[in-house]
Amino acid sequence: MSSTEVRHSHGEETQPQDGVEAIVPAMPIVLPIVGGVLMFLLAFIAIYMA
Repeated sequence: MSSTEVRHSHGEETQPQDGVEAIVPAMPIVLPIVGGVLMFLLAFIAIYMA
């Protein structure tokens, strides 16, 4: 008897993409923007407290 099921190869296994690795290409854009917002907020707090 022959089976009609498709057999899967064990040679190449697909691995799920890591969340950190998905974000890494956007870091050169995201880090300066977040840094600028953080500096603005810290300056605003410093002026408000003075």
